[in-house]
This record gives sequence, structure tokens and C-alpha cells, in this order.
Amino acid sequence: MLKSLLLKLRRNRHLRGRPKMVWGYKRLSDGVYLKRTRISNSTFLDAPEGLQIADNVFVGHFNYIEATNGVTIEEGCQITNYVTITSHSSHNSIRYYGDSYTGPEMKGYVKGKIKIGKFTFVGPHTTIMPGTDIGKGSIVAAYSYVKGDFPDFSIIAGNPAQIVGDTRDKDNEFLNDNPELREHYDKWASS
Repeated sequence: MLKSLLLKLRRNRHLRGRPKMVWGYKRLSDGVYLKRTRISNSTFLDAPEGLQIADNVFVGHFNYIEATNGVTIEEGCQITNYVTITSHSSHNSIRYYGDSYTGPEMKGYVKGKIKIGKFTFVGPHTTIMPGTDIGKGSIVAAYSYVKGDFPDFSIIAGNPAQIVGDTRDKDNEFLNDNPELREHYDKWASS
């Protein structure tokens, strides 16, 4: 029996430490359990007490979410893989101060809340910077560097990110071919 257990462990060695999706998340701010939210065990949540996350959110593998100054991820969002969401940055202040730089109270240190509107998709290798508000129903293309305010239903792409389209144009074409989905779409899109 011991020999068969050792053989099994050796055969499954490649599975140890492997990223996996974890169903359910207990919000630190109010203790509410979000049973339909899925966050990979390889995603790092820095300052999770500042994270306001809704139910039915998907956060994939190898992401970094830093919420010191507040990050809100609304219902139905999908954050793919290798995404960085950070509510602070020293990218300016370190240059201004050089070897005198000591931290977040320095001039040029950027802080700001981040909001990602409901049913928004964030593509892989995206960076979302402090002070960003992405409207509902948006798509953020892979490898985008996102900073600023973007209205509902934006298609956002680039470095720096810009609005390159409107998801409603794309969605209406699909919904015309699949009218049975219109009711579901209108339920969240018009609220």
C-alpha cells in the first residue's frame, strides 16, 4: 500500500503547486461570501481590505491586484491572466528624488481609486493604473496600459490606451443573429 501511494505521488508531482481556480471569496470589507466569484490561487491580492469585489467575477492566473487606495471590480467582470491593477505608483517620484526617495508621501507619488464596471473584460498582460474608471460592458484589449476615465461600452486598446470602438456595435450585430439573448443583455446593459 505504501509503495502504491509513493508511486501515485511521484506520478502526480507535476500537479503540485499548479494554478487552479478557487470558487468563492469572502470580502474583507463586510464579510459577505461571494459564492460565484472565482479567483486563481496564483493571483496576488495586496491590501485586500481595499478591494470591493462583486459576485460572479472571474480573476484568472498570475495577476497582481494592489488595492491600498481602493479597487472596485463590479459584477460579471473577467480579469484574464497576467494583469496588473495598482492603485499607487512611484514611477515618477523615484526619478524626482533619486537616492533620496523614501516612499509614498513623496511628491510625484501617484495614488488613486480604480473602478472596473460590470461585465467588463480585461485582456491578458494589461496594466491598469491609479485613478482609472472603466465603464460597464467594456473590453480592454491585451497588452493595454490603461489610465483615465473610459465611458460605458468602450473598446479600449493600446499603450497608452485609447477608445477604439464601442462594444454595443459589436453586440447588436451578434444579438440580431441571436435574439433569444437580447433579454439577458438588456437586463444588465440598461441598468
